[in-house]
This record gives sequence, C-alpha cells and structure tokens, in this order.
Amino acid sequence: MLLSDFDYDLPDELIARYPAAERSASRLLAVGQTFDDRRFAELPELLREGDLLVFNDTRVIPARLFAIKDTGGRVEILVERITSDNEVLAQIRASKSPKPGGRLIFGDDAEARVLGREGEFFHLEFSTPVLPYLEARGEVPLPPYLERPAESSDSERYQTVYARDPGAVAAPTAGLHFDERLLAETLDAGARHAWLTLHVGAGTFQALRKEHIEENRLHVERVSVAEECCRLVRETRAAGGRVIAVGTTAVRSLETASMSGDIEPFEGETDLFILPGYRFRSVDAMITNFHLPQSSLLMLVAAFAGRERILNAYRHAVDHGYRFFSYGDSMFLTPEVGE
Repeated sequence: MLLSDFDYDLPDELIARYPAAERSASRLLAVGQTFDDRRFAELPELLREGDLLVFNDTRVIPARLFAIKDTGGRVEILVERITSDNEVLAQIRASKSPKPGGRLIFGDDAEARVLGREGEFFHLEFSTPVLPYLEARGEVPLPPYLERPAESSDSERYQTVYARDPGAVAAPTAGLHFDERLLAETLDAGARHAWLTLHVGAGTFQALRKEHIEENRLHVERVSVAEECCRLVRETRAAGGRVIAVGTTAVRSLETASMSGDIEPFEGETDLFILPGYRFRSVDAMITNFHLPQSSLLMLVAAFAGRERILNAYRHAVDHGYRFFSYGDSMFLTPEVGE
C-alpha cells in the first residue's frame, strides 16, 4: 500500500479553523450502507440499548513554551511527554539545535537544561515542577494546520468536557462534540459509558515520510486501560451490544489492550499502527472526525470501514460542505458487511 492510496482533495475553506458555536451543533455523517447526513446532537438516535461508548479522558496540557538559549537565540518548545516531576521529552524549534548541557531560559526565574536527545526529541530537565509551570506559563498547542495562534477560548474548546487526566498535547477530537447534556442523553438512550486514557502526542500531526506505508513507524503514546473498562467491554460484547469507540485514540487503546485476543488491563506505551487488513478485536463502531490526507488516522478508519467506502464518504463530505479536522465535523462508522 502506498501513501497515494490514502489521498483526497480538500478545498482550503473546508478546514475548520474555529469550533462550532455549540459543541453538539456540529454535523455527523453516519456511514453505513448509505450516507446519512445528521447533526451530532442526533447521536442518541444511532445508539441501541446495551451499547457501550468508550471515551478517552486525557486532558490537554498547555504544552508550548518559548525560551532563550544561554548562547542566545529564541527557541520554541513543544512538550511531547512529561516523564517525571521535572523532566520531559520535547520537540524544539530553533535556528540551531541546543547542545547537551545547554540551558533554555524562560522569562522568569525558571529554566530547563538539555540532558540529551532521544531520537527526534530532546530530554529536558526543568528547574521547577513541569506540570504546574506549564499550567501557569504554557500555551495550548493547536494543530499546525489551523495556521493561527491559540486564543483564550481555545483553552476551553480544545478540551473535552470530560477531560480529567493531564498529559496530552493534542485533543482526542471526536470527543469535542459532546456536551454534558448530550452525554446524559446517550445514557437515556440505553448506552453505558467506559473510560480509558491515551495521552496524545505531538507525533499525531507528523506526516508519514515513506511512500510504502508499512515502512513507517508511529511515535509511542502512553495508554492506560483499567480493569473496569475491560469488564464493561467484555459484558457488552457477551450481551450482544456494540463497543463504540469515541475517537481513534480510544480505538488504539482498546486494540492495544486486546492484542492477546481478549481485552486485558494495560498500562504502558503503544506504537500500534492499524492499517487495512488489521483484524479488530474489541471495537464494533466508532465516532471520529475527518482526518488529514495520507495520515495514519485516515488509514486506521479505512482499516475499519473499508478504504473505498471511506474515500467515498470523504468525497461526499467535501461535496456537502462538511468541516474538516480537529474543530470540524464527525462520522459514525460501522464496518462493511462481511468485514
């Protein structure tokens, strides 16, 4: 399979650079045997008694900082992962990369020391606990394709209403469409809720570089799937209900926890790359936004619902003026018959 097999044309004006006025007012394309144009607020109509919605409760941290190298020169820091109270792995953008032992000086008494490199990331040690410092001084790291700086409203809208566990540098965007009222209505429709955590890394925005897609590797991300979530998944499937993953991050987490064949608690890192031909073990339906051309996320949804059907759905969405990417509209996907 080639990158070009997962391409599509997207007019620039369909990239959603700002969220909808209300979370659940976004659109929802239900992709089954036909295409059904809906509003996201109508999601409960697509649910069945006994379904299980699985949410990623990660919380986006304000992971972007700016500093000055001790040798001079401005740098931009994007924290990829907090590894201890005072240490992180981070991407650094600078005219010249800092060297091990170098200091990055912030606009107050804080600084970070460069401990070394781990692949594409820099290992930094802060002079102060990292998470409180980011919460006080950091900036929300909006996706680069939005082509605008973060605004005050993004700190609330680029966050799910159920976000609890801080650690992500990008939002699990399928969950952005839920408000408290809609969450309650899904319960009223007979669905249950389960929770897991995947801390989305900045690598989610990086393009795949190798034309033969099987030769690409994804950055690892931290995942936590507890026994309670596993129990609810097992009970749901045993009773004939559907496990509906809210977002590709929930899909990746559930499938990571199911690599043995049965879902089991999982705590650790995943580099699972889901491509067409993959056999899904725990996911029966998914809610997901529209993804970038040639992206690993587009390949994941194509693996689930069929490449041709997904590309046809994307063409339908373009023709009908759907809004794309993180702040855009969404899809409700079920597998193709026979898959």
